[in-house]
Amino acid sequence: MPIKGIRSLCLHALKAPSFSVSGCSSSPSRASQSSPHRSFSESMIERTVEAAASIIMKWNPDTSSYARVTSLFYSCKTEAMQFLKCVNDLQKAMHLLVSEDSASEKLIQAQNLMQIAMKRLQKEFYQILSMNRAHLDPESVSARSSRASTRSSMSDYEDDGSPDNEIRNADDSISEVEEVSSIAMADLKSIADCMISCGYAKECVYIYKIIRKSIIDEGIHRLGIERISSSQINKMEWDVWDLKIKSWLEAVKISMRTLFHGERILCDHVFHSSDSIRESCFADVSREGATLLFLYPELIAKMKKSPPEKMFRVLEMYTAISEHWQEIDSIFSFELTSPIRLQALNSLIRLNESVRSLLADFESTIQKDSSKVLVPGGGVHQLTLDSMNYLSLIADYGDVLAHIFADWPRPVKSVLPESYFDSPVSDDSMVPAISLRIAWLILVLLCKLDGKARRYKSVSLSYLFLANNLEHVVARVRSSNLQYLLGEEWIAKNEAKVRHFAANYERLAWGQVFGSLPGNPTASISSGEAKEYFRKFNSSFEEAYWKQKSCVIPEKKLRDDIKVSITRKLEPVYRQFYETHGLTVGEERNRMLFVKFTPEEVGNYLSDLLCGAGNSGSSSSIVSRQYRDGR
Repeated sequence: MPIKGIRSLCLHALKAPSFSVSGCSSSPSRASQSSPHRSFSESMIERTVEAAASIIMKWNPDTSSYARVTSLFYSCKTEAMQFLKCVNDLQKAMHLLVSEDSASEKLIQAQNLMQIAMKRLQKEFYQILSMNRAHLDPESVSARSSRASTRSSMSDYEDDGSPDNEIRNADDSISEVEEVSSIAMADLKSIADCMISCGYAKECVYIYKIIRKSIIDEGIHRLGIERISSSQINKMEWDVWDLKIKSWLEAVKISMRTLFHGERILCDHVFHSSDSIRESCFADVSREGATLLFLYPELIAKMKKSPPEKMFRVLEMYTAISEHWQEIDSIFSFELTSPIRLQALNSLIRLNESVRSLLADFESTIQKDSSKVLVPGGGVHQLTLDSMNYLSLIADYGDVLAHIFADWPRPVKSVLPESYFDSPVSDDSMVPAISLRIAWLILVLLCKLDGKARRYKSVSLSYLFLANNLEHVVARVRSSNLQYLLGEEWIAKNEAKVRHFAANYERLAWGQVFGSLPGNPTASISSGEAKEYFRKFNSSFEEAYWKQKSCVIPEKKLRDDIKVSITRKLEPVYRQFYETHGLTVGEERNRMLFVKFTPEEVGNYLSDLLCGAGNSGSSSSIVSRQYRDGR
């Protein structure tokens, strides 16, 4: 009858038994010779087998009801260690028996005892793993390892002072939990070492994989990671995906910090004696859960639905994998876990491609905007609001975007204005690709706005529209992380453009009013000439006022700057002309026909401007104060 395990025992590297003597390796021909040396060896083997039989049969669950319901390692740790020692000695004795007489009855007895012992150890291994799920969960193992490292690194720096009672009590509580965990891990390692050395690694590994894989799979499920078929990807609403992505982001943190990290620590400890076994074990335990975890980002990247929010979720997922890449590479460093690293890398690549594609879609959306509705009063267009809100939000991911666009081809010089970035002579080869990309997107937006400005019938209103929208762009850049991507020179250059647009608006909207008064308001002129100047001023001022009354400048600083500029150019000149020639146009009754506005009234009317229809006087005090300060 074949003897189970003989082949594995024979293939196992021979080790010199602790009780052996120099004659234990004699040839079969010499083994038949009787000698005191041989008798001593047989006596030692017989005593070893008998000692092993005594403790092994005591804990044989098939012959002892006590052994059937009692745990060896929980009832008596000393006896458990003795059990392992006897099994190891029995294995060494079997090596000698194989070398001397492979068909001896003593070898068959030893093999039967070994099978009973392995069955017992399998039971103990299973019980320890099962009963200590709470203490051997990956989070506990990971935390225990972390605290052990911290204590080890800080032990040399402890002073003579007594720790705080609360800290001591907390440490005591943690120590109790750690002690249970440490004992369980030590017992598992002892059993695994024994079973592996005896040729029963397969049985030991099978139990470990079954129990530990269930813990990993359960952990992944509790983190909200579920298997999704390809047919479900595009059927789900974005709100559902959004919740799943939030769960995934949290799951990555926990799984890298505790779930897989803790499992790797436990597996390395239990199967420390065999690199191949611990690699195979950890790979089989973690492969399904880890692959499922890192497959999620790839599914998101492939999803056809692309709401604006998708960009930010994709960037968050890319950031999560990037920030945990060192842990991913370390935890799954085995050759057998390389498919997990590859899946994480593939997801990173797909997310990278998705970000580039989404930003290209964003540019296309700007270019394809076909809205023909004019913004009342030359205010900020909705396209500007939406675009700058989008860009200012993605600028929060500047570091990630810089990495994603590091090898992005730079815009072709021929399609760009000479000074689209920083300065006409700036060497944009030194500028990060993402900065050029953002600058290009804003340029695309401004070009689109320029086309919309041409739709206004009033040229002055077109310039006000451009000033308002560019001012909003600059304000959002300065108040967000876009300022670090675009730089101060970009901001200064575009602020100058805002001032240029504002000056053109002022010239076109109020130029006739400025020109209605004489160059020298105090120069001596006839009564008729004075009447004509007042008439021109009244007409041009009323016309300009009613045209500009509905105009709006949302940005407070720009609004006040334009008001102050108009007031400084108009009110002092009119005041001097009014005070010099107001009384020369006739008696008081006739004077009212020519002099319709006092200088104060002109100032009040100007203060009411640029707040939009229905808004008045909101900035009059500011304008008046700035005007007085500037006089």
